[in-house]
Amino acid sequence: MDQIESSNFSTAEEDESAKKLVWCLTRVGKDLDWLRLFENTEVTIGRGLNVTHQLVSPSCPLMISRMHCMFKQRDGGQWTVTDKKSLNGVWVNGERIPVDKAHLLRLGDSIKLGVPIVGTKVEYEYILVRQRLEDIKPYLVTGPSEGACAASRIKKTKRKFNSELEPSTSSKSKLYRHSATDKSQGQACPTDEPRDRPGTRVREEAGPSMRQHRRLDSPLERPSSPSRNLSSLEMYSQNMLVLRERMNFTQRRVETLEGEGGRQRDDPHREEQVRELQSQLEMLRGQLHRMEVLEKSISETENRLEVQKTQHEEGLKKQLEEKGLKKQLEEALQEQRKVIEELALSRQGFEDVLKAKDKELEVTKEEKERARTQKEEVVTQMTEVLENELQCIICSELFIKAVTLNCAHSFCLHCISEWRKRKDECPICRQAILSQTCSLVLDNCIDRMVEQLTPDMKQRRLVLITERKGESQRR
Repeated sequence: MDQIESSNFSTAEEDESAKKLVWCLTRVGKDLDWLRLFENTEVTIGRGLNVTHQLVSPSCPLMISRMHCMFKQRDGGQWTVTDKKSLNGVWVNGERIPVDKAHLLRLGDSIKLGVPIVGTKVEYEYILVRQRLEDIKPYLVTGPSEGACAASRIKKTKRKFNSELEPSTSSKSKLYRHSATDKSQGQACPTDEPRDRPGTRVREEAGPSMRQHRRLDSPLERPSSPSRNLSSLEMYSQNMLVLRERMNFTQRRVETLEGEGGRQRDDPHREEQVRELQSQLEMLRGQLHRMEVLEKSISETENRLEVQKTQHEEGLKKQLEEKGLKKQLEEALQEQRKVIEELALSRQGFEDVLKAKDKELEVTKEEKERARTQKEEVVTQMTEVLENELQCIICSELFIKAVTLNCAHSFCLHCISEWRKRKDECPICRQAILSQTCSLVLDNCIDRMVEQLTPDMKQRRLVLITERKGESQRR
């Protein structure tokens, strides 16, 4: 009942929120990509990443600035728009608003972001409206909102918590191994239901436990070195006795089953049991043979080592008696101790020198890292300035032979020349072009700043300059 009541309550809340009146910017001429203005929130618009609504123009990427404008609601419920130093401005009802100054909006006002390109209308033109959320929801721009972000965070937390509580079901499909020595073969996990297979009872009665059989197999499959085998000779002897007993028991069992098989020839299970016992018998014989060979090799190795040990001891005694090696060894040890002490002192001195050098290197590394960080910051700031302020709006490249028109807007000489072949007016403000002046200040500033850019950007600029020189010469 509690779940039903909570679900009904949540449904009622959703219906109530859907009927709520919200503020929105409807896009002129399109039934999609409308921008919702969230209450009690600063709604930012631009082509950067840290904005509420991101706009990227497909025809002119630099038409919208990174932080183009900001919408904010006052205490009285009225909305204002602020131009955040955008390149192409914010236009309300056909007039450009001042920069960094909140402009009061009214219901039905027209808001244009940027300027129209030649032969087209303004790409981003909106009307401020206030409608019910359920009516405009299908037309809103697709992207994360505050509610969606909060919901996604809740879902991720729930999903993580549930994954910790739910038991893993993938473990049922894992494989189990027959033994620790052979891990190349695996089978599906056995079920709890017992299955009767032919020969199971025979293997249980074939002799001592199978665990003892595995213990006997391991030393044979992985024979150790002769020095280790000397200490385990007694264990091998016991294992050989056990193997002989098992082999005799299996042999008697085979003979018994063969005698019974003469009377019951039509029983297939008897034949299978006989075959399994015969295979076990052959395996035991092979193991017994390997044990005997191993015991023989261990005995020979032990005898040989004893002889070598005796000969070595006798030789040492003779040398010590003839040459007085004891006294010589003591003198050599004393000299060695002196050398070790001198080396220890020298090592301490070297360690002190190394520590001092390490400290100097650490200080040098910190200074280099600090200088590199400062250089990167300067290059980053310089790149942003080049991208925002020193780019030609026609070719979207850094100015090449910058030219300033009578309206104070600057362009590349090549770009404005090509533009004036079609229209003799400024591409930005549409004023008639009465004069154009070469801007040596911009050229010198760009050339100095380009020297600090990456080699790829330098090469790209050189190629572009060469191409434009070639075009001018062909004319």
